Amino acid sequence: MSKISVIISHEYRTRVRAKWFIISTLLAPFGLALIIAVPVLAALLAGDGGVGKVVVVDKADGLGAAVTHTDTARYELAGGRTEAELADAVKAESIQAYVVIPSDILDSGKVTMYSRGGSGIAFESSIQEAMEPLIVKARLQKVGTDTAVIDLVERGIDVVSLKVTDKGVEADESEASAMVGYIGGFLIYMLIFLYGSMVMRGVVEEKANRIIEVLASSARPFEIMMGKVIGIGLVGLTQLVLWFVLGTCVTMGVGALLAPSMSPETVHQMQQMQASNPTQQGIGMSGALASRGVTLPTISAVTILMFIFNFFAGYFLYASLFAAVGSAVDQESDANSLTLPITLPIILTMLFIGNVIAAPNGTFAVIASMIPLFSPILMTVRVAATDVPAWQIITSMLLSIGGFFAAIWLASRIYRIGILSYGKKPTLKEIARWITLRV
Repeated sequence: MSKISVIISHEYRTRVRAKWFIISTLLAPFGLALIIAVPVLAALLAGDGGVGKVVVVDKADGLGAAVTHTDTARYELAGGRTEAELADAVKAESIQAYVVIPSDILDSGKVTMYSRGGSGIAFESSIQEAMEPLIVKARLQKVGTDTAVIDLVERGIDVVSLKVTDKGVEADESEASAMVGYIGGFLIYMLIFLYGSMVMRGVVEEKANRIIEVLASSARPFEIMMGKVIGIGLVGLTQLVLWFVLGTCVTMGVGALLAPSMSPETVHQMQQMQASNPTQQGIGMSGALASRGVTLPTISAVTILMFIFNFFAGYFLYASLFAAVGSAVDQESDANSLTLPITLPIILTMLFIGNVIAAPNGTFAVIASMIPLFSPILMTVRVAATDVPAWQIITSMLLSIGGFFAAIWLASRIYRIGILSYGKKPTLKEIARWITLRV
């Protein structure tokens, strides 16, 4: 243990003091601040020009006034202006577009929009969404449907989701919790690749520089591998803690700076940006959730503890295998084909996340979250998304620990021969023979 602790201390101090660690630790929170601030600043800078005026030419007696009433900031009636004058206004960019509602709109269901082009799908969809309910309502009135019936049909329903717990009835924040679980699982996915690859590169470099031979003369290969894996794992945990603290401070600071300038119109524009661009849903998580009436969930201590445990469980398991691959090659470029069996389960896990979020208590989610190769990410998602029974959590933890020791044993069998093997890149068949070879 004394030799392992020396290697752990060396790996930790060397990397924590490195420039890349300091720079990446400081830049990541500011990157988060930019991700939060850029959509807000874009909405602020867009102003009314971002929304654009849309003039409505009403030939259907009343529909135009109903449309403008839905959003007076965007729509206005043509008044006495002709279509030629409106076309000139579009060319001069004083208005974004004008829409002609024909007299036979109830039968044809077609309106015509004139613009300079390039307004985007979201802009056209917003005009359709504004007009379609009004036209449907006018059609119902035309055939004699009572207005009270129309209002009753348009009222719709709201589903209030509650969950029954031992503490009583509480609000069910499953949607927001699933988002938190997805972010946690994705973070573990990135960190496993980042620090697992770091372990592999470290072994390859030391092997190429013949440093590993000096280490092997003073410590057993198993001790060297354990020291490197644990030391770099502690580097990852340190960076996570610093990212959390700095990220929280930066996020609060950005929120305090932008809050005074966040008018209701700006909030509306941000919600439209998020709705029109699905790739920004994760970036503008709080805004998107707020626009749907979903409150951010309270992250329980169990979720935090399971995230930390699963990070270490996943990291130790995969980092051990990455170290074994690193010991088997002389150059990092030779490791690509050998890492496929390691990276494939991680990639498959990310493909399974959607199924787990959709049915966190389903048979597939329960079984997959117990498999050590998948459980670090999938159990993190499940714990955040739903109330996982204690026996499933304990079973997953025990299997993860067992999987880690199995990976350590497997990797150490490869590592003991690989670190002293030079020359051509070994095949998977040769590596499999190393596992059973007695030295």
